[in-house]
Amino acid sequence: MADTFPPLRNDLILRAARGEETERAPVWVMRQAGRYLPEFRKMRESHEFFEICRTPELATEITLQPIRRYSGLVDASIIFSDILVIPQAMGMEVLMNPGPFFPDPLVTPADISKLTDVVDVDKELKYVFEAITQTRKALGGEVPLIGFCGAPWTLFAYMIEGGGSKTLQKAKTWLFKYPEESKALLLRIADVCVDFLVGQVRAGAQLLQVFDSWAGELSPYDFSTFSYPSLVHISTNVRRRLADENLPSVPMILFAKGANHALGFLAKNAGYDVLGIDWVIDPVEARRAVGDKVALQGNMDPNVLFGGRDAIEAAVKRMCQGFREGKGGWIANLGHGITPGVAPEDLRWFFECIHKYSCASRS
Repeated sequence: MADTFPPLRNDLILRAARGEETERAPVWVMRQAGRYLPEFRKMRESHEFFEICRTPELATEITLQPIRRYSGLVDASIIFSDILVIPQAMGMEVLMNPGPFFPDPLVTPADISKLTDVVDVDKELKYVFEAITQTRKALGGEVPLIGFCGAPWTLFAYMIEGGGSKTLQKAKTWLFKYPEESKALLLRIADVCVDFLVGQVRAGAQLLQVFDSWAGELSPYDFSTFSYPSLVHISTNVRRRLADENLPSVPMILFAKGANHALGFLAKNAGYDVLGIDWVIDPVEARRAVGDKVALQGNMDPNVLFGGRDAIEAAVKRMCQGFREGKGGWIANLGHGITPGVAPEDLRWFFECIHKYSCASRS
């Protein structure tokens, strides 16, 4: 299948992800295909969220929208999907009204028996793979395509909380009250993640990102005890499977939001090429923590995009100076996903400022 894809014309993000120093920082933003775009909101008027995810033609169209709008400014696309397709594939019902809602969450370890014993991702998540293949062809080689999944701890929390939570009290209760059952479930989720990520590469994804959105809700001890082993399980087994199946050895990105205390440890031990960072750590400090072992991705506060063009330019300039002080690859991004109210032209200005200031010579 891969030989039918158009040749790639912009490999900047692939080079940066592998630690190379690039002529400028490649740039994309998390959730760049989504609610801030009027063309996305227009489609949502006639299509339910998960309907779009499950319809390859619609998911392809949504993925391409920001690439068309920001052609020449953005250096990667990310397939339009959702991290919660994995719990769905495991047999759980997930609704979007407007945020994620699980009508029947896991309450005690006995409820694990309700999950599908063996998940066939080629059947359950075929629609994602088809969307990736269609999108890869439709991109025409303009930019690489990123595939992704949620991290086991983040998915585990959703599956138990039944949706978003400010305290994660129910999910954390599991960790403390049922530690062994929690570890087993986390690795069970991780196995599905491995199958899903390998399938995405087989379908045409050229990078992979693992989103541990709630990593920062765990203490350093609990992160290392519960989340970290599943993250290593994913990186180790994805790489092994890609090699065994003669699939491309694509770069892997880990975004463990809020777990900045673990950056140095993750850089040495987690097995990812790139670590994403949020906006509450200075890029200089992050580079000092990881050395030249991994590339970094990030990290402007998404809310700066509401501050006007002067604020955006000043923040981008500071960010570029910080990342350029150390050696190693850097992918420009926000420190979390773009939010719905951002004006598309202000995001354009962010991209333009990255192009301008990330080219500056190191200080």
